[in-house]
Amino acid sequence: MTGAPAPWALLAELTHACPLHCPYCSNPLELVRRDAELGTADWARVFAEAAGIGVVHAHLSGGEPLLRRDLPEITRAAHRAGVHTQLVTSGLGLTAPRLDGLVRAGLDGVQLSVQDARRVPSDLIAGRTSFRAKERAAGVIAAAGLPFGLNVVLHRHNLDRLPEILDLAAAWGADRIELANTQFYGWALRNRAALLPARDQLDRARAVVAERRKRPGPEIVWVLPDYYEGVPKPCMGGWGARSITVGPDGTALPCPAAYALPDLEPPNVRDHPLGWIWADSPAFNAYRGTGWMTGPCRECPRRDTDFGGCRCQAHALTGDAARTDPACSLSPDHHLVRDLADAAGDGPGGDFAYRRPPPAVTDS
Repeated sequence: MTGAPAPWALLAELTHACPLHCPYCSNPLELVRRDAELGTADWARVFAEAAGIGVVHAHLSGGEPLLRRDLPEITRAAHRAGVHTQLVTSGLGLTAPRLDGLVRAGLDGVQLSVQDARRVPSDLIAGRTSFRAKERAAGVIAAAGLPFGLNVVLHRHNLDRLPEILDLAAAWGADRIELANTQFYGWALRNRAALLPARDQLDRARAVVAERRKRPGPEIVWVLPDYYEGVPKPCMGGWGARSITVGPDGTALPCPAAYALPDLEPPNVRDHPLGWIWADSPAFNAYRGTGWMTGPCRECPRRDTDFGGCRCQAHALTGDAARTDPACSLSPDHHLVRDLADAAGDGPGGDFAYRRPPPAVTDS
């Protein structure tokens, strides 16, 4: 046993299947097939074990979790285990009867994604006609009276419409809006040249957020952009410190981007109880705490605050997950992100590379 603190959050990736084609997708490059997904009973056991080690909150996520026909049963299992649940959805397929069934099963809240405040650019980013469906889903959520969060991934193509995005959140009745600046893993890394914003775009966006926080309206959460701050974010509050991700096939990870770490050998909930995975598995202990640190992190006074930054970003940019996150200005690799940020131009950027060819965006 490591003496690790009890986790409090679970990201339950119920499926990687999704109706959208977002170029910033955070799922791994190699998606889990539908026939390899955990069954209903597996997820019920996962939630019971999660509650037993301290988890109190779970995101029911994907892909698109509404594509799971057993979503009500999965939600009910989490509720019976005493775990607070939030559905993380694109909104496609979310009708009033569908949401009512989930509420009766014990669902506690909904987070809806939207790609832009305007229909045409939102549909372009999503890779399919979807904005009107999201608008309808927002009405369904608001009418149900559930806690309602809106999530918007920010990048070069939508940052300049941030005031409109915030107006949209208020108009749709959201209680909270998370402005998540793109993190460059997986498919987003493939699209980095098209997504990376200019510094002056971010400066304007920060000013908008600061001003809007003075007004009544939805709570605003601003997720810092990695390449521009010079100070790295702590990886999930510290590797193996707060949260567990369980993938569609039962792969357990300390963070959702860790699929990409080649030597991690993550455990699977089909093979091990969640308590052992959290406390004793080599994967969850690989970068836990500060003892693994090298380079400037080892002597840095912030090592217990940012934990060396993101292991997945360090690997993506340097090929070594144990190196200091290049987002840190003290990293010997900081030039890798500084040069990219300095070169990022304003304007629309390049074309998106979609995971698969999207259907045509229409006026419907």
